[in-house]
Amino acid sequence: MENLNIGSKVQEYRTLRKYSLRKLADLAELTPSMLSQIENNTTNPSINTLKAIAAALDVPMFKFFLDDQPVSDKLVVRKGNYMTLGHSTEGVTYQLLTPDLSGQIEFCLMEITPRSVTASKARSHRGEEVAYVISGSVDLMLDGHRVSLNAGDSVRIPVGMEHVWTNNTDALATVIFAITPPSF
Repeated sequence: MENLNIGSKVQEYRTLRKYSLRKLADLAELTPSMLSQIENNTTNPSINTLKAIAAALDVPMFKFFLDDQPVSDKLVVRKGNYMTLGHSTEGVTYQLLTPDLSGQIEFCLMEITPRSVTASKARSHRGEEVAYVISGSVDLMLDGHRVSLNAGDSVRIPVGMEHVWTNNTDALATVIFAITPPSF
């Protein structure tokens, strides 16, 4: 277990929960000294101790055995490091703002170039979507009905509702949206 660096994972989850060393030790029924030794990798905790720590942190115990990448690196996407889907030459670019699609929600930035449409025909997906127009203006076809949206407007698109986005202007339109569950 020494090579797994369990202690740093315990410390990262404790920090994410904003627990002091003493608070986590109390919740896990450990001494602060023992918890400190675990976090500093100077002692290997028993399985029962790890179960107590996991329960106190409200995280599954297996998370302590994952790779050594810091939890924050798995959760944060820094500016400029977004995964890009699509190409501006096709008229629409999507940037995934969540680290991946393994969570319960997908968060994206969509840019629709002037005089472009997101798809040749309206489509639906299995998740509920909410969208907010950051800049520009777009027309959204919702089950065959046109809705014009401008910067500052938002919309909820229910599960299974066919829709397609169109930018009929000469300016770039930027829309941020979330879908649950992820469907890209």
